[in-house]
Amino acid sequence: MLCPQVCPIAYLRVTLNNVARFRPTVPSRARNDPRQYDDLAGEWWRPDGQLWPLHWLAAARARHVPPASRVGAVLVDIGCGAGLLAPYVASKGYRHIGVDVTRSALEQAADHGVLVVQSDASRVPLADGCADVVCAGEILEHVVDVQAAIAEACRVLRPGGIFVADTLNATATSRFVVVTLGESMAGGAPRGIHDPNLFVTPRVLIDACARHGVSVRIGGIRPAVPQFLRFMLTRRGMVPIVPSRSTAILYEAVGVKAPA
Repeated sequence: MLCPQVCPIAYLRVTLNNVARFRPTVPSRARNDPRQYDDLAGEWWRPDGQLWPLHWLAAARARHVPPASRVGAVLVDIGCGAGLLAPYVASKGYRHIGVDVTRSALEQAADHGVLVVQSDASRVPLADGCADVVCAGEILEHVVDVQAAIAEACRVLRPGGIFVADTLNATATSRFVVVTLGESMAGGAPRGIHDPNLFVTPRVLIDACARHGVSVRIGGIRPAVPQFLRFMLTRRGMVPIVPSRSTAILYEAVGVKAPA
């Protein structure tokens, strides 16, 4: 879940003006407990919901997905949630396969045209080299065994295939903005949705991908500040995700798997 990379004071001021009704009442869970997504099932597609920022990231991720180069091309969406990527890649010609552990989310993904597979990201039950594109959006910071999850993403990607991921950096800044600040504000990230001990440095992602033949480039990303502030005040409208000079909070990785 994205917590925006803006000045913490500005973020604090605008979110304090928000109201608590934007935070649904959910049972108390351990940090990063997957059952939280069942509790939040009604938030995935609600325009003013707590999970709506994931739509912004899905739109940004889709920009790195080219039109399919062959009939029957496959896009594997690891950690697909309720299928938020689907509207942004629907016209690109892929067979969209979504992998997630949460049944309530997968049911919604299927309603949006995704072929769903219920499984953990570290054990993807798909064939080697079956995917022309693998997307892993806002999932790596939630898996206990990130090395296994990255290995699986690379395994199902065919030689020459495209890998796209975005995740949260393992920095003090990220932990403060995303967890300490973001999860405490009305209208912010759901409480306990992240375990900061699972956040992933770019070096971990780069090295793990390289071991499996995927060379990635890293770039910082953030929400566009004016539109983000407007959203926090009004709970309306999409917020563009734009490049950032800093990878301290949120970053993306885009790469290609080497030929066999």
